[in-house]
Formats: sequence, C-alpha cells, structure tokens
Amino acid sequence: MAPTAHRKDHPLSMRLPDTDIALIDRAAGLRGRSRTDFVREAAVRAAEEVLMESGLIRMSQEGFAEFMAVLSAPATVVAPMVEVLRRPAPWDQGSGQG
Repeated sequence: MAPTAHRKDHPLSMRLPDTDIALIDRAAGLRGRSRTDFVREAAVRAAEEVLMESGLIRMSQEGFAEFMAVLSAPATVVAPMVEVLRRPAPWDQGSGQG
C-alpha cells in the first residue's frame, strides 16, 4: 500500500447570502478567477493589511531621536513635485473651465 500524501491545504467553509455570492462571482469573473481563488486572495490580502497595521516598530532611543528630528525639520521643496502639482489634472484639461 502506497503512503498517503500529507495535504498542506486546509478547508474553509462559510455560509453567505445569495447577494454576497453573486457579488463575489461577478468580481471573480471580471478578474478571470474562480470564486475560491478570488476569496482566498482577498482574505489573505486583508489579513496582511491588518497585520501590517498592527505591527510594532522598535528602535533605539538614538534612532527615535533622529526620526523625530527629521519629522520636525522644515520641509524641503522638491521642484519637480511642485511642477507636477501645478499642472491641471487630465480630467480638467479641455473642459473649457481653465
């Protein structure tokens, strides 16, 4: 008898209303994904975001003092950024309201 392979995947079951299923199926179809792939990807992305938001940042007292000094310093003008921000938005161009 051949040894059975150990599965690394774990089943996850949910009960969802028809409206949620329809919404998920529509979005998954637009992405060319199966419902399972779409929900798995969305759940993993949401979990990563929560973990990133709650991550604790540790630094030495010296590092924190340097960090605070940089935040407290006067802002530096970045000329290319100023130029970009002065341009009209693409959706405002040609509207006759300029």
